[in-house]
Amino acid sequence: MSHLQYFDYPGFGERSKRELNYSQAVRIDNRIEVSGQGGWDRLPEEYPEDISKEVDQAFDNVEHAIQQAGGEGWKQVYKIRIYITVPMDEIAQPLIRNMKERCKDHGPLMTIVQVPALYSIMRIEIEAEAHLG
Repeated sequence: MSHLQYFDYPGFGERSKRELNYSQAVRIDNRIEVSGQGGWDRLPEEYPEDISKEVDQAFDNVEHAIQQAGGEGWKQVYKIRIYITVPMDEIAQPLIRNMKERCKDHGPLMTIVQVPALYSIMRIEIEAEAHLG
């Protein structure tokens, strides 16, 4: 679909495009859709051992992907899907904290699904949709 604009940030994003042929974000008119973002550090591609830091980094990666596609960040996110591999009680606190800090003026639609496994050693993956207005 050549009329769509795809975006891949340096590090993990560029490697994923090269090796797996998928993008981190796509811009469709006044919307940005973000591929599932895990809690990886984008350049060394390492995952934090601490679950709270992994959640924080996944939220950071969503914002970074939105910004790379020309958006501002979480304030434009209207829908998220969160996939987790751990029980909800192990991840609820950092999830709630990030939602309250990053979406202060609105409450986006949200679905959380527990799955048996995600890519590599990930415990969280977040997909997002943002509206540019």
